[in-house]
Amino acid sequence: QVQIVESGGGLVQPGGSLRLSCAASGSVFRITVMSWYRQAPGETRDLVAAITMDGRTKYADPVKGRSTITKNNAGNTIYLQMNSMKPEDTAVYYCNVGYGLGFVPGDWWGQGTQVTVSS
Repeated sequence: QVQIVESGGGLVQPGGSLRLSCAASGSVFRITVMSWYRQAPGETRDLVAAITMDGRTKYADPVKGRSTITKNNAGNTIYLQMNSMKPEDTAVYYCNVGYGLGFVPGDWWGQGTQVTVSS
């Protein structure tokens, strides 16, 4: 069993920055990958960025070059720094924890944190 708590969402102006945090607790020893997904109203839940416990990263094209995903040394907390934010970044952002190979997401999700980019 793993518990996932996201934080850091809110309202940001276009061009601004935001840092999201995701903390996992419980069964964290075997985590292999942690990821951020987002879902806008009426849209699918899509990958934003992911990081494996050995430090490999993956970014979706819409955020590549203006986002950075990092993790703490313990491997149970990740961060997503997003810069030059756009209105189309508005969505609920979800953290995912995986125990499989590569960047494959797991079945464990956080409750989500709302990010709104608007002036």
